Amino acid sequence: MTNAHGHSRFAALLAVATAVVMAAGVVTVVQLSPVDQDGVSTAAASDGMAAGARAAAPGGDPSTPQPTPPRGAEAGAGAQPEQQVPDGNDGPQFEQWVDDVAGWLDIPRNAMHAYASATVRMGDEQPECNLSWVTLAGIGRTASDHGRTGGGHITDDGTPTEPIDTIELRNFDGDVISQAGAAGPMQLSPAVWEQWAAVSDTASGDAPNIQNLEDAALTAGRALCDSGRDLDQGEHWLAGVSALHDEPLFLHRVLATANVYGTVGMEGEPPNEKVIQAVTFAIEQIGLPYVWGGNGQEQGHAGFDCSGLTTAAYGSAGVSLQRTAHWQYGQVPLIGPDEEPRLGDLIFYGNPDTKIHHVGIYIGNQQMIDAPTFGQAVQVHNYRSSGDSYAGAGRPVA
Repeated sequence: MTNAHGHSRFAALLAVATAVVMAAGVVTVVQLSPVDQDGVSTAAASDGMAAGARAAAPGGDPSTPQPTPPRGAEAGAGAQPEQQVPDGNDGPQFEQWVDDVAGWLDIPRNAMHAYASATVRMGDEQPECNLSWVTLAGIGRTASDHGRTGGGHITDDGTPTEPIDTIELRNFDGDVISQAGAAGPMQLSPAVWEQWAAVSDTASGDAPNIQNLEDAALTAGRALCDSGRDLDQGEHWLAGVSALHDEPLFLHRVLATANVYGTVGMEGEPPNEKVIQAVTFAIEQIGLPYVWGGNGQEQGHAGFDCSGLTTAAYGSAGVSLQRTAHWQYGQVPLIGPDEEPRLGDLIFYGNPDTKIHHVGIYIGNQQMIDAPTFGQAVQVHNYRSSGDSYAGAGRPVA
């Protein structure tokens, strides 16, 4: 059965339009690598293929914009009008929602169910926290590929086929940044588990199990919402995710993944598979260094320059791009000057008549992934700022 309060609460948490998304304009600093202090949108002054002076750094430090609800989320925008969504985490409509979104985003159904169920539970326990499933799913994808690390998967009882111990995570300098003793599909630290361990609604036992994704997702939710955090606020969102793992590499990957999941969720229809492959590839490169003329580790380079990243990302999806930002600008169909970019669009900077000098990949919500300039890593950025050299966006895949 449903009621008005239950319908509104569930719709605000789980309906297609509800992903926590990162609004542009207000940022919280998250430093991935040493940077110069300069304007965000100057990005790289050189494409990295043509000789030129060293580029200005984009925006000082990498930034994590504030998560905010999408416009119209309070009315369920993007979902079917007056859609009757079940109160709890059972029922055919809930199951269909889980199946649809999981399939669109390559999230195993059991994992998607765990994130959604934990979101519903936290909505009951701490509605003021505004926890979204996309934050939990972004953490689960970044931590263990939703329990698929090492070729395994989450079984019907919520646990991985083999227990997941600490997964080694290294930054682009080769330093191990994994948390000692982290375990399970959410890679929760001993300290987080000891303080917040929780038993999910569908757990088979009375004791919480760090290997059970539903228990782990609920535990992560409680840690995220600690101290009265409202995850609709950027500083609170950053503090919450940092409480689980405060390495900038982890934060940027979670941010990018949550943006993609939220963008697809709001569109309410299956995304283009090639676009998903390209943006997923780009997310996996976050943390690699900027290398002038770099084509990535698969080509024997330590990292990427801006157009090397976009070329490789779309190349992984079977879409061939020309090698420089300027050439890509002339190759792909451009969107209208008043049209908002879509997931996977290429974002260009410079003067089309003389030189397009920088390119990134749009991941939704005013954000892009790019290889900015010397001394910086592949990272997440706002794609617009005051006085920038934005030249437009193009769509490699219609």
